[in-house]
Amino acid sequence: MITVWGLKNCDTCRKARAWLDSRSVAHAFRDVRADGVSAGDVKAWLDAVGAEVLVNRRGTTWRGLDDAAKAKAEDPAGTVDLLVANPAIIKRPVFVGGDGSVVVGFGKAEQARLEELA
Repeated sequence: MITVWGLKNCDTCRKARAWLDSRSVAHAFRDVRADGVSAGDVKAWLDAVGAEVLVNRRGTTWRGLDDAAKAKAEDPAGTVDLLVANPAIIKRPVFVGGDGSVVVGFGKAEQARLEELA
C-alpha cells in the first residue's frame, strides 16, 4: 500500500489520487494540515530525498516566512522543525511505499517510479 501525503484541496494531489485509482493501486491519503505530520516522517523523507526536493521554496507559504524561519531550512534539524510547523511548505504529493521508499511530486519520472512501487 502507498501512503499519499498532501493537501486535500491541492489539484496535483487530486490528480495523483485519481491516477492511482485508475490503476487500482491501493493507497491511503493523509492531509498534512488536517492530520498533521510527525518529525519522524519528515526526517525519513529528508533522509530519502533531501531538502532540495522536499522543501517547496516557490509557494506562497515559503514566501510569507520571515528570514529567520527561512534560515532554519539551512540546518537539517531546523528543516524538520520548520516543515512540521508549516506542513504546506512540503512539496506535494509525497508518496511513501510499503517498503519505505519515498517519491515526491507527480511528473512523468515520478509516475514511472510509482508504477514500480505498485
